[in-house]
Amino acid sequence: MEVEEEDALAAAAASAWPGSSRRRHLLQFLLHASKRLDLRPIVKYSALEFFASRFLPALPRKMGYCGARSRRAVRSWLLEPLRDSNLELFALVAVWVASKIHDLRPLSVKSLKALGDRIISDQHFTCRDFADAELLFMEVVEHNIGSSSIAFIYLEELVIHFREISKLGDLLDLDVCMEILDILYETEDTSLLFNSPCSLAASTLVAGYVISVPKQTWEFPILPWGLLHHMMKRKS
Repeated sequence: MEVEEEDALAAAAASAWPGSSRRRHLLQFLLHASKRLDLRPIVKYSALEFFASRFLPALPRKMGYCGARSRRAVRSWLLEPLRDSNLELFALVAVWVASKIHDLRPLSVKSLKALGDRIISDQHFTCRDFADAELLFMEVVEHNIGSSSIAFIYLEELVIHFREISKLGDLLDLDVCMEILDILYETEDTSLLFNSPCSLAASTLVAGYVISVPKQTWEFPILPWGLLHHMMKRKS
């Protein structure tokens, strides 16, 4: 009975991980790092997806926190204890992994270390630490780093299509749409939306349209078109 209670407490702790304020801090850190590194949007949003939607949710299970009798799948001083500085290191590693996938000339570990020395408080990490953290990162996410189902990719496709069929598409500000995505990533209550990236992209496009396109030019049936495009995308 005591073991079952311990399991329940551990599972509850895992479900509350990492907590709203800590999660927001880590994602703001990643967004700040992306700005400092002047990342292309696809690299930035791939890093956000890898870190926020794959690494953080998987970490309690890999650390053995999903039950008192769970066996730890990973052990490292980079994860024990889980300080904010260590998690910030893994946020930079997510950026590194995304850059290796999408950039012809990926970010170097030296550039990431130099940035980490400036923006990670309380601790300095070596190039070897970054390399070790990358191996741990891949182990935690179980090499699940495909980026074909990221909301930004669907959003970009929608914007291109919209601009092909309507002149109003030129008035749509993609930067506004990306700011909306940033806010959604930072907000824990909306993080579940990223489980449906196509729907999220269509919703973001509509919100960006309402914000950036002058009201007097609202002639395009953006809501029916966005819904139709979403349904066709799901069928395909």
